[in-house]
Amino acid sequence: MKRPTMLLAAATLAVAGAYAADTTIEQMPPRLEMQYALSALPPAMRDQAAVYLLDPKSGYQLKRQGTSGVTCLVERTAWEHADFRSDIYVPLCYDAAGSKTYLKVIMDAAALRIYGLPPAALKAEIEKRYREKTYQAPDKPGVSYMVAPVMRTWMLPDWQVHTMPMQHLMFYAPNLTDQDIGSGPSSFPGYPFVFKEGIPEQSYMIQLAGEAERVRIVTEEKPLLDELCAYREVLCIPHIQH
Repeated sequence: MKRPTMLLAAATLAVAGAYAADTTIEQMPPRLEMQYALSALPPAMRDQAAVYLLDPKSGYQLKRQGTSGVTCLVERTAWEHADFRSDIYVPLCYDAAGSKTYLKVIMDAAALRIYGLPPAALKAEIEKRYREKTYQAPDKPGVSYMVAPVMRTWMLPDWQVHTMPMQHLMFYAPNLTDQDIGSGPSSFPGYPFVFKEGIPEQSYMIQLAGEAERVRIVTEEKPLLDELCAYREVLCIPHIQH
């Protein structure tokens, strides 16, 4: 196995354990949060994207209008785990279809958390809104871009919180299962697999970027990685060596 692959694998499995004794969301410096959110997109698409920043006292606020229909933010509440933490960082960008549907769930989850809804009640409320069709999955195929150099959230294979360079695309696949596409545990992480984000309506087919692409992204985004690491230790990953 080549050294970059070994380092990427080691970084993907790095975990900070039960870090979140304090579950209060800390506001990121706005410039850093915007840069981090936009890093989820390929560089050529960033100038045209809308960006929302999270105010921990009021929720997501539009920081920059976009022209492409793509919307970017850093998700801080993984509602589906019914466990509020202060150390979740998921930069992602939705295309137009996702911006009209899945984006609202993320924004509402943040607002309900801020307004004091407990974790289990928040999970139940979002599930209820899906049952009542307040929330709906996109009505056509689409993609969420997640090619940022680092993210921190719950992840396979152990469903613990990991800090990882896991650049990938998420294609909307409501109600799809691994069985439907002939996938399984051996497909993770190199081949397409289905990721269910809490409920079947929020299911995605995941395809990781190739090894060379992942190494290139981490290398080119080194200034951002250094700044994120200086900001919070939980966002540090081993540098890729050549």
